[in-house]
Amino acid sequence: MNEPTTGRGAPVLEVSDLNVTFRGGVKAVRGVSYRLDRGEILGIVGESGSGKSVTSLAVMGLLPEGAEVSGSVRLHGRELIGAPEEELTRLRGKGIGMIFQDPLSAFTPVYTIGDQIAEAVRVHQKVSGDAAAKRAVELLDLVGIPHPHARAKAFPHEFSGGMRQRAMIAMAIANDPDVLICDEPTTALDVTIQAQVLEVLKTAQRETGAAIVMITHDLGVVAGLADRVLVMYAGKPVELGAVDEIYYRPRMPYTMGLLASIPRMDRPTARLIPIEGNPPSPAALPPGCPFAPRCPLKVDACDDAEPELERIGAGGRMAACIRAHEIDLKDLDGADVYPVPEPPAEAEEPGPREERETVLQVGDLIRHYPLMKGAVFKRRVGTVYAVDGISFDVREGETLALVGESGCGKTTTLQQIMQLSAPQGGTVVVLGKDSAKLAKAERRGLRQDLQIVFQDPMAALDPRMPVGDILAEPLRAHGRKDAKAVKSRVAELLTLVGLAPEHAERYPQHFSGGQRQRIGIARALALEPKLVVLDEPVSALDVSIQAGVINLLEDLKVRLGLSYLFVAHDLSVVRHIADRVAVMYLGKIAEIGEVDEVYGAPAHPYTRALLSAIPLPDPEKERTRTRILLEGDLPSPADPPSGCRFRTRCPKRALLGEPEARRCAEEEPSVVRLASGADHGAACHYPEGVEAVPAPRP
Repeated sequence: MNEPTTGRGAPVLEVSDLNVTFRGGVKAVRGVSYRLDRGEILGIVGESGSGKSVTSLAVMGLLPEGAEVSGSVRLHGRELIGAPEEELTRLRGKGIGMIFQDPLSAFTPVYTIGDQIAEAVRVHQKVSGDAAAKRAVELLDLVGIPHPHARAKAFPHEFSGGMRQRAMIAMAIANDPDVLICDEPTTALDVTIQAQVLEVLKTAQRETGAAIVMITHDLGVVAGLADRVLVMYAGKPVELGAVDEIYYRPRMPYTMGLLASIPRMDRPTARLIPIEGNPPSPAALPPGCPFAPRCPLKVDACDDAEPELERIGAGGRMAACIRAHEIDLKDLDGADVYPVPEPPAEAEEPGPREERETVLQVGDLIRHYPLMKGAVFKRRVGTVYAVDGISFDVREGETLALVGESGCGKTTTLQQIMQLSAPQGGTVVVLGKDSAKLAKAERRGLRQDLQIVFQDPMAALDPRMPVGDILAEPLRAHGRKDAKAVKSRVAELLTLVGLAPEHAERYPQHFSGGQRQRIGIARALALEPKLVVLDEPVSALDVSIQAGVINLLEDLKVRLGLSYLFVAHDLSVVRHIADRVAVMYLGKIAEIGEVDEVYGAPAHPYTRALLSAIPLPDPEKERTRTRILLEGDLPSPADPPSGCRFRTRCPKRALLGEPEARRCAEEEPSVVRLASGADHGAACHYPEGVEAVPAPRP
């Protein structure tokens, strides 16, 4: 397959019929073709295992030994497939630069950042060491690293994740490459840092004029950045076109499903639309169209042969579906093609929040850690203020979400709650019982009512135990000895989370990521708890699978009368699933209230910045919206700023007069109730657009 080239100049990069096969005949990439013009940004999207990253490594010539590569990759007309390693080495960094997903593994830990960037300069340019070092500092300054002269002398581990990614971009553009390949460059970053990195990428493109290949699973990032989009499935392109055409008029059912399954902050819906099933293994592709087993528009002819990428309408729009022309004529979208899951039968209305039972109450919770120094004779040199006096409660049938950047104290808060022991400071009351006053037997009994679902289901499930034993373990640990009753309960749990009872004999590694997370949820529900703690339960899942798990959690909450404490970094998911939200910053609560109030009228500058940083899967909105970019990175919890902890990054502080700014530096704000909502509070001396009134203590 070659896409049309009529009316265009010679491309910077042209990939034609690229195939990659690993040992055992596993075809990871099958017939990928695209062209990239100067200054153009191509987004490559698809689920995990679709071949996105393998394609980029094949273009760079970085695949492991044993991988068989065929097809053509031309940079300015020069063929790279089969080129000698010496020639590829000269091109890497000069002709093509690459930004990896994990910058920490891309940097050498024993050399400074400045030395490594300077080395990249000297490999391709005949300059002195001093000139290369000066260039390294200039590049760090270009990508927004504060104090670049000093930071150039720092080692990779001394940089935060966002700063390392920016330094990685600096190294990639050091020699003004013609093509930049970005392999999930923002996946592991907080949304505020992601927004900064995306701005840096735009700056780098303006400075170098490079064409960019952006590989990502985040359709919001692609919407605001790319000119064209290539959708991949099972190692093969299935749709290609301009970004507006792909997002507003998708013509491949798989693309429709991806877009329909995204939880959207700007347009929350009652139910998300998952793509049922799982992507096929590259080693065992189904006959005909690989997407047919999951496709709601499948017909018998779909099993006959795999469809080729064909032109749809005018221009360069292409899709690999035998019904693409029919979809085009009827102008269908995801909501027309995919069935919207039925909501669960409505339970009895829970009643006003203030009249419901409090299942969790946290008051002035404190958790500090000593900062030690010395290998043999250790001494305390400081304190890490991980959680520094936070208060909130969760009522029966309610979901409270804790959100904030990495390092804000979310996970530490969960640990303190789950330990059911006396906290360092403050109180944790679970179902009316103070954790500081529990005897051993009471603590064991209370654990039946308080369960947790972890972020990584594979790490949370014992790979040596079949799923039936994993689900039976908490039942047996709490005294249920009747084997027949336990087996019946296991089957009931598997059915409850959408799996088959016969799956009890399988091991965790035999399931997909979404199925493993369902098993983790089933285990948490085994003892019929009243409160479930959800620690980033969908962050490791593809968006198509994530939608089904989110729907499941909502269904279970209604059917079983559960309460959730939900920790997440994806604020779009939070908007969809939570009733209330608490925004944390450096161990403190910055804002708390009902989701609609906090999202609709954020009062704290930090909340406003978080919400503005969330990418939307809508090209028009992404191109026109204004982002609030926070300067710098999150301060260290071992050395928080005086007064308001957010003041060092607060965009509003620059607009204040000298007395008001001094108050921010000297006086720490507490959460006060806002006149705009009875349940809406913010820890800001000058909350946005509302009159603050003192809030009663919970």
